[in-house]
Amino acid sequence: PQTAEVIRGGQTMQLPIEQVQVGDLVIVRGGQSVPVDGEITEGSAYLDESAITGESMPVEKHVGDTVIGATVSQSGYVVMKALRVGDDTTLSQIIRLVEEAGASKAPIAKLADKVAGVFVPVVMGIALVTAIIWLLAGETPSFALTRAISVLVISCPCALGLATPVAIMVGTGVGAKNGVLFQSAEALENLHNVNAVIMDKTGTVTEGRPVVTDVKSFGVESGDLLSLALSLESRSDHPLADAIVRYAREKNAQERSVTDFEMIEGQGIRATVDGVPCFAGNRRMLLANGLALSGSMQKLGDEFAAAGKTPLFFAKGNRLLGVIAVADVIKEDSPQAIRELREMGVEVVMLTGDNERTARAIGAQAGVDRVIAGVLPDGKANVIRELQSRGKVAMVGDGINDAPALTRADVGIAIGAGTDVAIDSADVVLMKSELSDVPRAISLSRRTLLNIRENLFWAFIYNIVCIPIAAGVFSPLGVTLNPMWGAAAMSLSSVCVVLNALRLNLINLDKPVKHRKKVVKIDVNDISKTKNTKIKKGEQSMKKTLKIEGMMCAHCVAHVKSALQKVDGVKDVEVSLENKTAVVTLSSDVNNDVLKSAVTNEGYEVVEIK
Repeated sequence: PQTAEVIRGGQTMQLPIEQVQVGDLVIVRGGQSVPVDGEITEGSAYLDESAITGESMPVEKHVGDTVIGATVSQSGYVVMKALRVGDDTTLSQIIRLVEEAGASKAPIAKLADKVAGVFVPVVMGIALVTAIIWLLAGETPSFALTRAISVLVISCPCALGLATPVAIMVGTGVGAKNGVLFQSAEALENLHNVNAVIMDKTGTVTEGRPVVTDVKSFGVESGDLLSLALSLESRSDHPLADAIVRYAREKNAQERSVTDFEMIEGQGIRATVDGVPCFAGNRRMLLANGLALSGSMQKLGDEFAAAGKTPLFFAKGNRLLGVIAVADVIKEDSPQAIRELREMGVEVVMLTGDNERTARAIGAQAGVDRVIAGVLPDGKANVIRELQSRGKVAMVGDGINDAPALTRADVGIAIGAGTDVAIDSADVVLMKSELSDVPRAISLSRRTLLNIRENLFWAFIYNIVCIPIAAGVFSPLGVTLNPMWGAAAMSLSSVCVVLNALRLNLINLDKPVKHRKKVVKIDVNDISKTKNTKIKKGEQSMKKTLKIEGMMCAHCVAHVKSALQKVDGVKDVEVSLENKTAVVTLSSDVNNDVLKSAVTNEGYEVVEIK
């Protein structure tokens, strides 16, 4: 945002973002972007942090939680204290990473320029030697000069000079017609030999917004369940509620009369529908209202959670009516695109800031070779750097958090519907925002490079055959070449190169081009160490693992992680919903009771600490 709503001296005012100072109180309302990094001092909100962290689902923030500039408040109202402004914000640090990565890229060397740099003096030498030899052989100066001129004319390196730029010009044009924009010739040249494609998850492999995936009713018609869900969720500003409301209205569900509506933080909502108390939310919501889940219902909820979905339970009176699962689903073309990339000899890795359980569920559906989860923006750039030691790497992303990795990669590919900073950082932009355009872009690059090699081959063969004829090697047999015919032959070679390049307009990008290079296998164990911040020399670190019961969804994970991060001495926290654990990295010794208290205060049970 260009401005911020700031409280100074008891007065609320709109200030340019440059004038916000550390310590200022800033108001952020639903639908607005957070202007600077800070800490919430009043209120609560659901923040969409996908552009920064890659977290697919909005994160609930309360008093004491930190917020990051450039994230978006989807609902709620907060007053935050500015902690980092200007060049110190997380967004500014990401931009600085982009600039540093961009400065480290070496310009690509032009093969044709190198060849021409050697070819021209060699041909001039051949022409001079030709004239001298014929003079020494007793021929007239006119004959010797004619032979030398023929050599110079027929070997004019026009075909060599046209071989690369014409093919690239046609190739980039073909890409533009198909919605693939190459922002430089270097990008088109570099993309042909990538060994691995690294993909962001949220908004790249997935749709980037939650949708209803499953509806299971218990003893009632699904229409009755959707009617209750629509009646309750239409009054909620929770991001998941929007997905349920859209789905219910698509199914023509009927909305009922609702009174006494109430939202309960961290649990769900309750209200009276047609005079009957009703509830909607997670398991904690049901348990808090005396509703117990049967074994089959608990198993169903666990299955949804294991698949990376968020289960929401709905009850009327003291009876559970059903469960609706919501998730950020993969794009329809993602599995096919990934399959094509693997067939082309390219390894596919999904790199995301989202939690590991959700990432692995999405990765399994999409069919990627590797999944690396919980990676921050600087960690993504580090992973790319690691992979580049093994081969050429392309990065596909759409968020602010992907920008450093897009710039660091040999070729950065941005989804067209992504953020401006991602598009500006990329070498290739997919205007249709379809992942299937990634194999098309690689296929076009490979065909273009093949065309360039064909052009260079033709230019060399032409010169190898024609220069001896022009020099008069076969004149004893009565075969000579007039300089005028030499000029015509030289022009014809250029025309052939141009016509060959124009053949690129006829290619079918849906037919992948195989690559002869060996696929680079990536050791995830080596790469995963770059996910976390490195410990400085002389700094001690220890880890403790907490076994936690009661975590049901991604929001529970966020609550536990936030609570532990607030404990003094805690350096880093990794929470696993699948394993029901929290691994805490400590910079100093912290008593187990302190860690346990932080978790239990959020309503969860710590079973074991080791």
